[in-house]
Order: sequence, then structure tokens, then C-alpha cells
Amino acid sequence: MIQYIFRFIPASVSLVWVIVSVSVLLFLYVQLSVLSRREPPGPRPLPLLGNLFQVDLKRLDQSLFDLSKEYGPVFLVSFGPKKVVVLAGYRTVKQALVNQANEFGNREVTPIFYDFNKEHGILFANGDSWKEMRRFTLSTLRDFGMGKSISEQRIIEECGWLIEEFDQFQGKPFDDTHTISYAVSNVLSGLMFGKRFEYRDPLLQAIVNRDNETIYLTGTASILIYNMFPWMGPWLKNWKALMKNMEDGKADLGKIITELKDTLDPDTCRCFVDVFLTQKQNLKGNNHTHYHDDNLLYTVMNLFAAGTDTTATTINWCLLFMAKYPHIQERVQEELNQVVGSRQVRIEDRKNLPFTDAVIHESQRLANIAPMAIPHTTSKDVIFQGYFIKKGTTVLPLLTSVLYDESEWESPRTFNPSHFLDKEGKFIKRDAFMPFSAGRRVCLGESLARMDIFLFFTSLLQHFSFTPPAGISEDELDLTPVVGFTLAPQPQGLCAVRRQ
Repeated sequence: MIQYIFRFIPASVSLVWVIVSVSVLLFLYVQLSVLSRREPPGPRPLPLLGNLFQVDLKRLDQSLFDLSKEYGPVFLVSFGPKKVVVLAGYRTVKQALVNQANEFGNREVTPIFYDFNKEHGILFANGDSWKEMRRFTLSTLRDFGMGKSISEQRIIEECGWLIEEFDQFQGKPFDDTHTISYAVSNVLSGLMFGKRFEYRDPLLQAIVNRDNETIYLTGTASILIYNMFPWMGPWLKNWKALMKNMEDGKADLGKIITELKDTLDPDTCRCFVDVFLTQKQNLKGNNHTHYHDDNLLYTVMNLFAAGTDTTATTINWCLLFMAKYPHIQERVQEELNQVVGSRQVRIEDRKNLPFTDAVIHESQRLANIAPMAIPHTTSKDVIFQGYFIKKGTTVLPLLTSVLYDESEWESPRTFNPSHFLDKEGKFIKRDAFMPFSAGRRVCLGESLARMDIFLFFTSLLQHFSFTPPAGISEDELDLTPVVGFTLAPQPQGLCAVRRQ
């Protein structure tokens, strides 16, 4: 039919039709290509400096949260010359980290993270080494009871030591930050080294206090600037302090590992380090093995620093909220009295302590201790919510925007345990509860952390009531966080008053 029609159309007209058709097709192709490679929106950057003057580096997560309200759940900011895609809101973060886990699952190794680990270990690594170290670590820690009854018993024993320590202050104000960190660290030490330390052991104190300082300094404005302009490092006081901390930490943990190596018996594995060393011996001569001294040292350092700080910080927030809201504390203690009485709380009691469980979850949500997940990068070019994101682009999942998402939480800025309770007072899970992040890079110690937090918190609330120091009202307790890489409560000298 078409051929019949064209027989009556001059050749010149046919040529025009062809040219017009091809032009239209090319135009549509170009337009579709442009649309498919459309970058996310964002504030206009300045040359070299990017958007540095449009964000507050002292509270970066809040600045980015504010920008998301203007530019939407997927937007672009420039930190110096580096472009970063920010993901905001529960649905967007879940879509990226869970539904498209492979595309968004790589770790961004910033200059400071490279300085820390040289891409060894598990926190700041990628590729086959990361996969093998994560698999080995999860498997080995589970074998030693992580999240199981063996860990529960170890935590309960440590609860006894912690309660004794609190008793020594006889209800007077004290800063519980370090004491709780020592207790949490001892649980990890049992798994990693097969031993616990006395709270006044200089080695334990040095390791924990140094790690706390490192995590704080990593989130300071000067280190954020260093990540944008690495050549500035030698002139930055905080960078020099971090490098000294890392060297001292490697030396201290290296001594413990050497002692275990010197007394190693492959037939009697005492701890995580023993299993690693035995695996290393078994694979000796394999040129492609990931079981080498650097991976062991940095994996141990990663677990100790991240595991101790995040869990201890969460428990400190829980106790501060109890002192701030005594009516909530009283309800927790009433529930503990009715369900548990004077015996030791066990993990199996959690299902019968819905209000207590809700209080713990709400403390984690409102405390928001890890406001920005450790940065990710895209593993390949990806179209996400209509925007083109190039392979290797840094991606920041903004956990603040998840835990404070107004479309997910009824009163996101207030302490409200009802967020986790139904109308009958039963505990309910909330999908937008994401303090451990999600996807391929979800915290591998989540099960241990949840057990730590529950058992330490309930054991302390069984024995003590937490109050502000004399002369300070509950209203005067400050919930403004100390901003580092994590958000910690201000040291305020709470009183642990023995319950009758």
C-alpha cells in the first residue's frame, strides 16, 4: 500500500519525508538520552568550594535534611570539587540500600578512612577481601555465641561488674560514659580475645578512650575539610591526633594479638583471633588468601571501635532519657517488677516487656547516634527515581531523615514510646526503624548490640533509678548531642540511686 502511494509522490518530496522522519527520531533519541542522564537537583555549587557555604559542617546531617525539604529525596551536593548524592526519607533509603543493594552497596573509602585501614578489614573495604572478611567474621562470631545464649551469659556476668561499679558512687553524680564503654568493650573482648579486663586496667582504658576520641574527631569539621582537600592533612591538628591514635591503637591491639599467636593451639580455639590465625596457617602458601596480618589487625580494630562506641553511646542515651522523663522510667521499672521481679532479666523476657522494649527502640530512634550511614558508592551506572547516577558516585544515606521521617512517625521530634506500641500496648516493629542502616552494609554486630543494649539497660533499671544531679531539674538536662562521627550525649553527671 505504501509503495503504491509513493509511486504518485515526486522523489524530492519522498526525500524530504525521510529527512524529516530521521530528524524527528534523532531529536527524540537525544531528548530521551538527556532525560535518562539527568542528574539529581541540588544547590548551585561554587567553583572549587562546591556547596560548603550552604551547609553547616558542625551538624552536616541536619543541614542535608533541611536541603532535602527543598530539593527532594534524591539531590546532589558538592563537597569541594566532589559531587555527592544524598538520599533522604525512609522509602528512598530503603529503595537504594535494600531493593537496589548491589548498585548502592560499595563503600566510599574517603581519605581519612583510607588512612585508618588502607582498605583492609571490614568497615572501609570493598571487593573480594571485604566479602571474605565479612563472611568469616559473621560466621566466627556466631560460632562463639554472638546473639546466642553464650553471649547472653557473658553480658549478664558483665552486668554484675557494672552494677558493682555504679554502687561505688553511692548515688552521687558521675559521668557514666567511660564505665559503660568499658563494660561493652569487655563483651567484645571475650569474643575477640577470650578474656575480660578490669575497668581500671590501663590497657582497656587506653584502647576505649582512644577509640572514643577517634570517633569524635572523625566527625569534626576539619576532618570533613581534609576529606575534600587531603593535601591539608599535615597542617590539621585533628588529623595529626587521629594518626597518632591509629598508630597507638595498632600497637596496643597488636600486642594482644601477638600474645595469642605465641600461645596458639589450633586444636583449642579460644576466640576470634585464634580462629583467624588457624585459618591463616591452614591456607599458608596460598598466594591469593585474604588471611593476612593486616586484615586481622584492622578487622579487630574495626569491631572494637565501632562495636564499643555505638552500643555504649546508645545505652548512655537510654539512661539520659530515663533521667529526663522520670514518669517513663517509673513505668519501665513497674513492668520489670511485674514480669521479672528480683531475678536477672533474660533475653527471653523481652517478649513480655513490651513497654520496656518500646522505650529502648524509641531511645535509639530519637538519639539517632549514626545520623549519616558510612558513605556508599555506586557499583555501576544507575537510573534511580528518574535520575542518572554515575558509577563510583559517593552516596550518603541520611539516616536522620529516616528516623525523623514525618510520613513514618507520628511525633518524630519527641520522645514517644507509643511509636512502637499498638492500641493494646503490644510491641510493634516499624519498618522505618533503621539505626543499624540496611542492605549489604548493615551493621554486622546488630544482634550482639541489641542484646547488649537490652540486658545492660534492664539490669541497670532493676537496681537503680537515674536522676539529675542535685539542684538541676529534669527540664534542665540537655539533649543537645556532642557531634562527632556519632552523636553522643553531653556529659552531665547523672546519679544512679539504688532502688529499695
